[in-house]
Amino acid sequence: MKIKTLKSYGSHADKAMATWIQLFRSFNKIRAKESHYIHTFDLTMNQFQVLEVLYHRGDLSIGAITTLTMGTPGNITVVIKNLKRDGFITSIPDQKDKRSSIISITQKGREIIEQLFPDHAKNFESYFEVLNDDEMETLFNLLRKLQKSQ
Repeated sequence: MKIKTLKSYGSHADKAMATWIQLFRSFNKIRAKESHYIHTFDLTMNQFQVLEVLYHRGDLSIGAITTLTMGTPGNITVVIKNLKRDGFITSIPDQKDKRSSIISITQKGREIIEQLFPDHAKNFESYFEVLNDDEMETLFNLLRKLQKSQ
């Protein structure tokens, strides 16, 4: 039986691509687990991200929410519309720019985040328990270095 060998693009490029695949697989596995957990609260991952950023950062413009959640303007607009419909957020006109709104989390929104966030944090702790403190710090620093270089 003949084994097909992969084409090499150079040692560094091959390692970079293999590293990306491992990073992507890890992200997808964790994201799927957290999506499942978030869905048990009848929220989508995007709705959770908007509520979480408002809960931890305070009132924000739609543009700031889009940037912080790494969403797209069209998607965030729909998510905000649905969160308003469900009573999790409100919007008020921005006094500095009458064309935009400031989004604020409601008491109902706070309650759901306060209910789900402690286990969300524990979930992440469990995902990374395979790493000791030094390894986690090294991973964090390396990923931050990579992110800042782009």
